Amino acid sequence: MTHTILGANGTIATELIPVLKKHNVNIRLVSRKPQNIEGTESITADALNSEEVLSAILGSDVVYLTIGLVYNAKIWKEQWPVIMRNVINACKATGAKLVFFDNIYMYGKIDGVITEDTPYNYISKKGRVRADVARMLLQEMAAGTLKATIARATDFYGPRVIEKSFAGLLVFDKMKKGSSSQWFINADVPRSFNYTPDAAEALYMLATSEQSFGQVWHLPSAAPLTARQFIKLSAEYMQSSDKVTVLPKWLLKIFGYFNPFMKEAYEMNYQNEFPLQFSSTKFEKAFNFTPTSYIDGIRETAAWHLGRE
Repeated sequence: MTHTILGANGTIATELIPVLKKHNVNIRLVSRKPQNIEGTESITADALNSEEVLSAILGSDVVYLTIGLVYNAKIWKEQWPVIMRNVINACKATGAKLVFFDNIYMYGKIDGVITEDTPYNYISKKGRVRADVARMLLQEMAAGTLKATIARATDFYGPRVIEKSFAGLLVFDKMKKGSSSQWFINADVPRSFNYTPDAAEALYMLATSEQSFGQVWHLPSAAPLTARQFIKLSAEYMQSSDKVTVLPKWLLKIFGYFNPFMKEAYEMNYQNEFPLQFSSTKFEKAFNFTPTSYIDGIRETAAWHLGRE
């Protein structure tokens, strides 16, 4: 079996590689600047080039689409539909199964628990793009033109992740540097996180289970807790203060005038302002999977941060 990762330098790919090695499959890493990792094959390809995508996928049994674009709504609108179409066409041409690692932006602000059946109600430009590319793939899945599954995650945390994680950047990295944690807008509403090693294990399980295809799955997530609770638990294992500075919404808007990332992130602030309760019950029941507890996940994450230079 050959399992190919498109977007092989990303956070989830980093966790997925050891999972694939554990299961003794052939691993192909594809990106514009692929890593050279022992026991894997590396291919250079641009996902915006259909011929390069097809060439990279040839001979694959499973393709994981884990690409992360620059955090910019304009770039997403221009590039995501092209990437999705190229990957769909390549998988159809080669017979490869597709696992799409997706986010939850298409759901928008939801009052209550978010499940796989929650309607799309995006309230952001990036949410609209994610809804459009998801629908593109869902149409192909419904038509039976390829075997594919969509795996969705919310904010994540875990070892080996800093910049691509609010918890990694605002909590663990701050504590590692001896500073107080920060959070955006509201640290006292329930919210969900995905533990990255769980997400990687779940992607492999979806890729190798016939029952997963043709469906949307939420990746494993323990029961919600507040950011303040998360920070307090993190401080215990980081041997740090649990003090947190909550940055108000008006201040984040000002930051956006000077910081392109903060400007792009502003439209997503509803995820910090209001409860974000993400359910993975469907996956847990189907695969008899218990998400890693926050105690265990935070302990492992803290150990990694304390051990890094």
